[in-house]
Amino acid sequence: MNQPKARCLILACGNTLRSDDGVGPWLAEWAENRFRSEPDVRVVSRQQWTPELAEEIARTHSVLFIDCSVESAPGSVSLIPVHPAAATQGLATHHLGAPELLALSRELYDSRPLNAQLLTIGAGSTELGEEFSDSVTAALPEACRLIEEIVLQWLG
Repeated sequence: MNQPKARCLILACGNTLRSDDGVGPWLAEWAENRFRSEPDVRVVSRQQWTPELAEEIARTHSVLFIDCSVESAPGSVSLIPVHPAAATQGLATHHLGAPELLALSRELYDSRPLNAQLLTIGAGSTELGEEFSDSVTAALPEACRLIEEIVLQWLG
């Protein structure tokens, strides 16, 4: 790993064909537009978080994970710190959560970000469709505000 560390990585996931599950990619696109002129911000959006993202995470000072949450109330926006945690049933090869990705970054590259946060929006629906539920649509301004606030703080 001889590339310099990025200051901020925004790592979103979600399926744009499953209604509210597409909020991660939507917010990633918003962030890409918002921070387009900021070379220290990198935005990556995937349908799932996979092990190869651990290298990307290892090369950054701060990472903001973005995803929908089926456990949270529809439209609720949460921003919580993320700490490394090993996968409970061995290494999944197709999908990892934010804590597992941090642990993998530390294990494989002996590096992890100084800051790691997870922003989630509670899903109202993950049925087939490309439209957000009313509750997720109403939560988008708050989510965008939080993304902007934390990224600017990290770039500070």
